[in-house]
Amino acid sequence: MPTTLITGASSGLGAEMARQLAARGHDLALCARRTDRLVELATEITTAHPDRRVVVKALDVTDHDAVFRVFEEFRDELGGLDRVVVNAGLGKGQPLGTGRFDANRETAETNFIGALAQTEAAAAIFRAQDAGHLVMVSSFSALRGMPKNITTYAATKAAVAHLAEGFRADVHGTPIKVTVLYPGYIVSEMSGTSARTPLMASTEKGVHAMVEAMEKEKKSALVPAWPWVSLGFVIKRVPAGLLRRMS
Repeated sequence: MPTTLITGASSGLGAEMARQLAARGHDLALCARRTDRLVELATEITTAHPDRRVVVKALDVTDHDAVFRVFEEFRDELGGLDRVVVNAGLGKGQPLGTGRFDANRETAETNFIGALAQTEAAAAIFRAQDAGHLVMVSSFSALRGMPKNITTYAATKAAVAHLAEGFRADVHGTPIKVTVLYPGYIVSEMSGTSARTPLMASTEKGVHAMVEAMEKEKKSALVPAWPWVSLGFVIKRVPAGLLRRMS
């Protein structure tokens, strides 16, 4: 059975990925800061799928030493890792120059430096195994610079996409694969007021599209495909003034 590690697995997209991957036959390594939720999720999954192995551990991805230690512990306990989903993230940014560097710094440290630590840890394991699948959860907002509260968030998501793509080039021609996912609006704890938009997909539908893309080992995917593939073409081309009004 394939083994998948998911960070930020205690709620939202990470938790739903765990449910859907378990249903497809994956054993799971689940980590997040909130271990009580992880334990509940593991119980839910193993009750529905008694033959699944689910190991849970506490992890704050801004504790970089812990990232390496926890990933290695998962590998040892489960006999290897077939896939690592870099999913943990934070959406706490504020407009630049408004006195909230603290919020923007926290978002950058979690979403980029934390993701870098996760990618380094996964890459080391995959190189030693000469096999593995890195899945980077970016965002539709990474397609161009975004205004207002998501400026820093979008920048971090563009950065992690490039990080994953660089690793893909580095391991080209090897059994190691890399997928970058660009989710549009999907219901989660980070949705906030955007949950009111008619473009919002349910957690189940949105994550189904994410899981389909990662199972096919696509290099990149805007998910769900409708309407985000079409909107991706548009968003790269709209004038900055219109982009500001749209945001």
